[in-house]
Parts: sequence; structure tokens; C-alpha cells
Amino acid sequence: MAHKMQSLVCRECGKEYPTEAIHVCELCFGPLEVKYNYEEIKQKISRSAIEAGPLSLWRYLDLLPVEGQGSIGINAGFTPLIRAKNLGAFLGIDELYIKNDCVNHPTLSFKDRVVAVALTRARELGFETAACASTGNLANSVAAHAAQAGMQCYVFIPSDLEAAKVLGNLIYRPKVIEVEGTYDDVNRLCSEIAGERRWAFVNVNIRPYYAEGSKTLAFETVEQLGWRTPDQVVVPMASGSLLTKIWKGLNEFHKVGLIGPVSTKVHGAQAEGCSPISTAFKQGRDFFKPVKPNTIAKSLAIGNPADGYYALITVAESGGVMETVTDDEIIEGIKLLAQTEGVFAETAGGVTVGVLQKLAKQGIIKKQDVTVAYITGNGLKTQEAVVGSVGRPIRIPPSLAKFEQTFGQPGEA
Repeated sequence: MAHKMQSLVCRECGKEYPTEAIHVCELCFGPLEVKYNYEEIKQKISRSAIEAGPLSLWRYLDLLPVEGQGSIGINAGFTPLIRAKNLGAFLGIDELYIKNDCVNHPTLSFKDRVVAVALTRARELGFETAACASTGNLANSVAAHAAQAGMQCYVFIPSDLEAAKVLGNLIYRPKVIEVEGTYDDVNRLCSEIAGERRWAFVNVNIRPYYAEGSKTLAFETVEQLGWRTPDQVVVPMASGSLLTKIWKGLNEFHKVGLIGPVSTKVHGAQAEGCSPISTAFKQGRDFFKPVKPNTIAKSLAIGNPADGYYALITVAESGGVMETVTDDEIIEGIKLLAQTEGVFAETAGGVTVGVLQKLAKQGIIKKQDVTVAYITGNGLKTQEAVVGSVGRPIRIPPSLAKFEQTFGQPGEA
């Protein structure tokens, strides 16, 4: 029987490689990605088979780059798609949805998807040590999944991360290495270490498999919308990978016959203090000027984005745009989502909501458009960002008279 994974293929020159732990083309140094046998998959996959599958991302096993079953992160994914009526009314969008990965399992961000896939594949390839370069959420997820899998674990993070994300690593007892520098410095170091040690660096040598986990956000969106594609999606960008994989996922569902042609417009959202991809888009360039990040959205703070070029291609193909928001607009976005829909997102979610608001105001997203905003991580991880802008509790002694003095008599309201 033919394998669903045909090969790894260079995204630049098309050279093919075996499905092993390699991520860069030896001819042109282009990035590799998984090439699937869609005809083979098409014979097997169906809406009813997916609907009968596990309540996790592994219901889409036929389109994920593992040979066996999902063995790590078996509860990751299949997060709620919330009909955001209150936020929609505020923004003037009749059919707005929030894809809520704030409640993903086990570490409350979309990274649980990519890590479940990456470490399942790493185990198949015989690795015993998991590692990553991370702006925070990925390290949390790798540490948790490695603990569950009984793997050794090393996570590398910039030295200025939010306290909750540092704690969210240490609790699982990996080796946590704080690197003095930006994420780009951390990533460079990890690339060097990956060349020296047989470790599964999920976003270096295992990257072709790891990145595919993000497609499950697109798969779930389509299924949860009743097997429809949205008209518009807004996706936060760090490396740009998530945005490209959501587009890939939508189109794969069409390729294997589960849905009709895709006409979704894909929009990219970045923080102004680290917006190399959006800046290139606005200036009509297809190359990047690396930037030194300066934003509260630390989970998006990648100054030299690995998939930025492909994010630009995706947005152009889909007819979308890219937009940025300031730190103040990020905080307002976090508060707006919390106060309209009861969802407390981290700073990346504030970026998504802030850009969603801009695109609605600009008329790019129209009233009747079925629109999905991707909220990728939980606000409990980035409390520092909003602690100064939400006020304080009202303090009173335990006295009814004092309460009524403060809030008025019954019937006065």
C-alpha cells in the first residue's frame, strides 16, 4: 500500500527527500515541506469518518504527517468555535466567529497542535530528546508533551519572557535555557546545536512535520462551520507559518473532495513593534529587513521570520491584506474580547482583535462576511500586559449600609 506521505519536497527548487529529520534543501537551502499522496488520501477520507473520529486534532489523521496513530498529545485540538455575537455587533459583522485556542490542551495555546504532531513523528523517527527555540508558548507545550511522552527535554527561550510562561516551562522539569538576546538569537543557537546532537528540535530538524499541525485549525473551522469555508480569516503572524498552514489546510480539504473551491481571504496581523512581514507587504517588497522586537506581544516577536516570504504569497493568492496594531491597541483588543465574549486572550489575541477591528472599519471585512478570528493563546500567560489598565477592585467593609452607600439603595439603579 502506498504511504500518504510521499516525500519531503523543497519549497524553492522542488527536489525531493525521504521523510526523515531534515528541513533544508542541500541544493538551494530552501525549506522542506511534506508532500502527500492526495489521490491515496481521497480514497479513504470522508466527512462521516472525520465526524466519527476522536474529539481532538487526530480526527484528521489522514492529512497529518505521521505513519501510525497519534500517540502524543491525544487530547490536543478540537477547541470551540464561538459565535461572537456581541463582538460582531460592536464591529458591525453579522457572522463573526472566534476560534478559541485559549483552552487548548494541555498548555492553553495553539502550539499544543504542532507539538502533538511533531513529537508523535519524532518518536516514530526514534528520537528520545525533545527540544525547541521558543518565544514562550512552544516551550510550554514541548515541555508538557515531552513529560507525557517520557522524553528528555531542553527548551531555549529569550531572557525577557513573561513570568507565567517561564513557570509554565519549569513545572514540567525540562532543562530551561534562558538565552541573553532575542528569539532570533535563540533560534540561531538552536540551529547550531541541532547540527551537533541527535535531538528532535521541533522547529528546526522536525519543522516540516511540526508546521503541519497548524492545518488542523483550518480543518476544525470548516467542520465546525458545517463544512463551509469562511469568507474572511484574521491570523496572527510571528514566523508566518500559521497563516500559510491555515491556507494550506483549507485547500487540502478541497483537494481531497470534502469541500468545494476555496475563496477565503486570509489576512495577517502583526504588532507594530515587530512587523517585518506586514511592513514588507505594505511596501510591496518580497524580502524582509530583520527588526529588533519592541512590543508587549512577545509571542509574536520574531524579527527575522522564517516563513514570511510564504506568508506574503499566501495573502496575495487569497486576496487578503496585512495590518499592524500598536501596544495600546493590543491592550484594547484584549479588553474588548474579554468584555464582549468572556474570552481572556494573551497579547497575540489582542493583535488579532485589534487588526480585525481595523479591517472592519476600513470596509475590507464587510457586514455580511462569514469571518473567523484566530485567538491562539490564553491571557493568564501574559497578565503583565494588562495589569495596569483594568483598574482595581472596589473595597468595602462587610457592612450592608456601606455597600448601599457605595452602590445605592435597591430600586435606585
